[in-house]
Amino acid sequence: MPFDNTTALAALASVIPLIIIYLLRPKPVKLSIPSLMFLMQVEKQKKRFSSIRKLLKDPLFLIQLLVLILLSTAAAAPFYTSQEDLSDEHTVIVIDASASMQAGNRFDDATRLAGGYLSKKNSVILAKSSPEIVVENTGSSQASDALDSIEPTATVADLSGAMSEGMRLLSQRGGTMVVISDFASWEGEDPVSTKQLAQSYGIDTAFVDVSSAVGNVGIIDGWIDTEDGNYVYTCVVKNYNDFTERVDIEIANPAGSVKRSLNVGPSDTAQFRVNPLSSGITSVTIADEDTLPADNNAYVVIPTQSDTKTLFVSDEEKLPSKIALSTLASVDISTAEGIPSSTDDYRIMVIGLKNRSLTSSEVERLDGFLNNGGRVVVVASQMLTGGNATEQFQSMLPVIPGNVAEPQDILGIDLEVVQSSSLTDDVKFNEIAMYRYLNATPRNDATVLVATEQGDPLLAHWSVGDGTLVYFGFNDDLGDPNDELDNPWNNFHNLPEYPVLWAKLTAWLGGSGDISDYNLETGDITSLAREMTVQTPTGTITTQKVLFEQVGTYKIGGRTVAVNLYSDRESDTTRQGSEVMERVSDQNRDSPDIVRQDSYEAKNYLDNYLIMLAILLAILEILIIRNRGEL
Repeated sequence: MPFDNTTALAALASVIPLIIIYLLRPKPVKLSIPSLMFLMQVEKQKKRFSSIRKLLKDPLFLIQLLVLILLSTAAAAPFYTSQEDLSDEHTVIVIDASASMQAGNRFDDATRLAGGYLSKKNSVILAKSSPEIVVENTGSSQASDALDSIEPTATVADLSGAMSEGMRLLSQRGGTMVVISDFASWEGEDPVSTKQLAQSYGIDTAFVDVSSAVGNVGIIDGWIDTEDGNYVYTCVVKNYNDFTERVDIEIANPAGSVKRSLNVGPSDTAQFRVNPLSSGITSVTIADEDTLPADNNAYVVIPTQSDTKTLFVSDEEKLPSKIALSTLASVDISTAEGIPSSTDDYRIMVIGLKNRSLTSSEVERLDGFLNNGGRVVVVASQMLTGGNATEQFQSMLPVIPGNVAEPQDILGIDLEVVQSSSLTDDVKFNEIAMYRYLNATPRNDATVLVATEQGDPLLAHWSVGDGTLVYFGFNDDLGDPNDELDNPWNNFHNLPEYPVLWAKLTAWLGGSGDISDYNLETGDITSLAREMTVQTPTGTITTQKVLFEQVGTYKIGGRTVAVNLYSDRESDTTRQGSEVMERVSDQNRDSPDIVRQDSYEAKNYLDNYLIMLAILLAILEILIIRNRGEL
């Protein structure tokens, strides 16, 4: 008999102490009673194996021995295999939750029809940009409640990905998969090919089409340009009707609102511009309601531009980082040799100490500045090493600094971008010659953007309290020109990208940054450094990963992000699923070579039966002891 856990059979050795205990238990004392000597004579004769024979005749010993054997065997998980028919009792229902399913009654029809496919065991999967398992292996009542609670999103659905998730749920014992969609558009693999794959594994798969051709007018695209120092928004509106449509549009922003009208021909597009864009949120709304509300609105966010008050803390007068910051028009820089007692006036603080480290009191002030939402950049120097910096200061860094490293190569060490972002774009890190740097190890929650080829981080950041701390591993100490041993750590300050990176850093930390970071499309995902409260268009959630599924504005840690649909195929509500259904019909006729499994090898475990038998024996033992009067 096979076992899943053969190591547990070692527990059978437990019978040895039981046998020893019974062999060594005290024997009854034999006394000669003179008054009875005339009745019997005791013949003193030794008998071999008498103790073992007594053990075998003792019912309690046999019961206890069997209990130990049964429990030890049960722990090893014995089983036998058998060929079982694939069951249709488990039904996986995949429902398209894309933006086009909002048109008309498509989504309501989908959830209503799904209720008719419920069986004894059910799973419900929402097909979105990323599949979502709503319920898994539940009864019909719970599955019905789940169908009543789901809502469509404003994303493009990955139907094939959701079907693959359903195949995983049915991979062991088979079942039925029902895909309910308008089959108007999708991203990823062709769902018809995935259906064929599922059926080859013995999973009966049915497509249910809920599409119906309806008219629509929607915003299908939009982009932001710059002209004469101002941001300009271009919006594209498309008419999917077979007649010319007059489209009334309302544009609202903090400066006020305006209305305009467009005449858009059948199956044609029209563009208009918003020039200039005001800081804050600009909304563009198609006034007339139609069958698809998701594409009737578009949002644009322009972060508020203001001088970022920055404190530069350093014990050196002339540093390239200080010079670069002083040339930025958007940075209002102040300098100090130490961290002052009050930092309330500053948004960003740059620590560029070269000859000393922060004192304990300065570290406490820095910690309070970060916990109150401040932004800090720490420039690498030998003052960050263990012998110089305090443990508290080092613990605040996104890296664990080590000793100063000096590559043997006269040209320095190669750098690589670990994670691309708006901070690393357009900066040629491969042209930087690193002659010295700090050996460092990134912390678990840190985000490393640039590192040496050995993996030592040179540009990394993480969250401290409500603030952000950036490790800037490019020491800008120019050294002493009269001392051959005191040379610069790198040549980054001589490259044109050096002030560019500082401009990107201050813009990002100051709350502006690249305009594309504030204007996203549905289906995008943003990972946060820690769990944060996020205000979505439909409510408030606490998460560490934000999936943008609805059109509107999201507020993340004091930052507002605009999210739009911008999908011609999702907005085209005239598209129907007839083409997909025809291909499914052709596939069923033209695929006689598909070999479908009709059974699977099932493991039938016996451990529960063995445990039940051991319990019955234990009850029998109690009854015997009670019958003897020993209980």
